[in-house]
Amino acid sequence: MKTYTTIKTLVFSAIVATTFTSCIKDDDWSTPEVLCNNRFDAATTQMAAFAALAPATGTYKVPANGAPVIFDAYVVSSDENGNFYKTISFQDKPSNPTIGLQMEVDKASNYADFPVGAHIRIKANGLVLGMDRGTVKIGSVDPTYAIGRIPSILLTRYLAGVCDGNKLDVATLVPTKLATLNLAKADKYINTLVQVSDVQFDGELVVPTPKTFIEYVAGVGVDTNRKIVGKNGNSTDIRNSGFSTFGANLLPTKSGSITFVVSRFNAAWQMLIRNPSDINFTNERFAAGDPNAPDDPSSTAVNLFAGSDFENWATFIGSINSFGIKPPTAQGVGQGLNGSNSLQIKGTAPGNDYLFTSVAPSGLPTSPKRITFYIKGTATGKSLSFNVYRTSGSPAYYTYNLLNFTNSSVINVSDANDYRGSINTNGEWKLVELNLSGAPLINLAAGKDIFAIKTGSGGVYDINIDNIKIE
Repeated sequence: MKTYTTIKTLVFSAIVATTFTSCIKDDDWSTPEVLCNNRFDAATTQMAAFAALAPATGTYKVPANGAPVIFDAYVVSSDENGNFYKTISFQDKPSNPTIGLQMEVDKASNYADFPVGAHIRIKANGLVLGMDRGTVKIGSVDPTYAIGRIPSILLTRYLAGVCDGNKLDVATLVPTKLATLNLAKADKYINTLVQVSDVQFDGELVVPTPKTFIEYVAGVGVDTNRKIVGKNGNSTDIRNSGFSTFGANLLPTKSGSITFVVSRFNAAWQMLIRNPSDINFTNERFAAGDPNAPDDPSSTAVNLFAGSDFENWATFIGSINSFGIKPPTAQGVGQGLNGSNSLQIKGTAPGNDYLFTSVAPSGLPTSPKRITFYIKGTATGKSLSFNVYRTSGSPAYYTYNLLNFTNSSVINVSDANDYRGSINTNGEWKLVELNLSGAPLINLAAGKDIFAIKTGSGGVYDINIDNIKIE
């Protein structure tokens, strides 16, 4: 009887084994298809319009049972390396964003569902929106906090990915390139991704021995600010979480560019990297506080002439004198700072020509100290020269020559126009300051010639200029 039972068991096992083997032939096996379904209907509003609902104080609750309030966004943060905790930061477009927001969520490892660049859709009905410690946030109603964390079990009620066929739509983000660290300290950039070049960690942090990204107390990591500085002396803090997986890494000692999500805690600006690869320091260190690097335009700076931001080309054309505008000059639509418009100089200059001469508007500062503008691009064979007109004396203008130009610089008065040199900003916006301390007789009277740009004969230009201001 025992032998019969044993034989029966072996036969049964063989049948099962044969059946199982026949079901997993290599050429028949495939991973089940994962389908992506859009949970929410199409957007009913723009993210910027939604963010504008945030009151100056307190919060705004989106009616739970009202008309659907749905908007699209793109994830810029990542908690994969521990530097973001139970928050998701997102902006309204993959490039040239106009607004960013932060969502409070009671859930970790959000990067697994919503990686950097993920196209997401938010249905805000039932959530609250408002300013919380310096940042506009969206979250749940909470008895203790102005804006609470959305419980993980309810998150799918408000947040979902947007499909690209059968998979999540993930865009390639293009950081907003800013000329200086100070420019990043603006409300419009909070919770958006930006990039600044010509920066390095403060010398006290890396010389002679580099510190780690975070401090440790009794072996436990703590939230740590590390100061970063630019060539012109601008600085800000890179905020690293005590839970960051790279906290024990040494700070990079060289200089270069850094990409970060702009953040603020009350009045303190705190910039957040997603991981160390956001830091691209491959250049040698520079002398911080370069005396020839200009400060950013102040809040009191005004347009030097009507249309000097080049947003409205007709306004600009109406501000130049009767000689008009000469080639190779045109409006650079979308080529200006942060996707705005610019003055574009593109082509070969036929001579040592005035591209245009603008006239002064009313209301310019009576004792200006400088004129500033941003420039991006290249020029070979010849550089640029600028004239600032005077009330009396000869010649009729003060001359400023750019000569060889690669980095943000302060330019002083010269004796005559000089077109020698070349321009190469390496694809970055650089700031030019025309120092007016040597130009005491500027013609500020409304309707009088005030400013001109000149090209050198035979120079090949591919230049954009933006935001010509005086203060």
